[in-house]
Amino acid sequence: MNVSQPIGDKILARIQARSGTPVSTADLFDLGSPAAIKQALSRLSRAGKLLRVGRGLYAWPRVSPLLKEVVPPPIHQVVTAWARQSRLRIIPSGAHAANLLGVSTQVPAQYVYYTNGRTQKLVFDGKKVKLLNRGPRTMDVKGELPALIFQALKYLGKDRVGESVVSRLRQLVRPGDRRNIMSSLRLAPIWMRPILLEIMQQGVRLRGGGAALHNTLYGIVCG
Repeated sequence: MNVSQPIGDKILARIQARSGTPVSTADLFDLGSPAAIKQALSRLSRAGKLLRVGRGLYAWPRVSPLLKEVVPPPIHQVVTAWARQSRLRIIPSGAHAANLLGVSTQVPAQYVYYTNGRTQKLVFDGKKVKLLNRGPRTMDVKGELPALIFQALKYLGKDRVGESVVSRLRQLVRPGDRRNIMSSLRLAPIWMRPILLEIMQQGVRLRGGGAALHNTLYGIVCG
């Protein structure tokens, strides 16, 4: 990137390269001094070029075709940016995890995340988020997508995990995810392990928009 490029343009280019997903000020400190970054973000926000979605968190303004107004990004993307800024790991729990992966249509009544940080409550754009501290058995699952899969399967339970769920999750995993699932297998309940092995089976070809589905969902669930 041209070092003479105005810092505001650098910030916009960085956010655009991330498909407009939220960033924190900490994500941008390699572009300039903290003071210069914060001043540029403030100017861009006042000018309507960026949307402030939390303290130190900014995203690309998206206009709803239906509402004809700027709408906030998905709450998971905002919380993920916050976690990066706070240097914490978060994992969506229960219904939220299953909904993010598309294996449940139930919209969570509240957004609950497990974290290696302290238990606390946050609010982003009026949406309440609860963070619950959890130990190694939950937080040591390697990789963002595998951790999400573990939580979704726990929420569904053995009797609700059919072939459609396995097939859906199989479309999302990639070689790196398979390695992480295998190395974390000991952390899964015994009933879940055969299901995880099924999900890791290779040789399944994606049809139609399968690759696009993977890229879209992976971007959402992994921020």
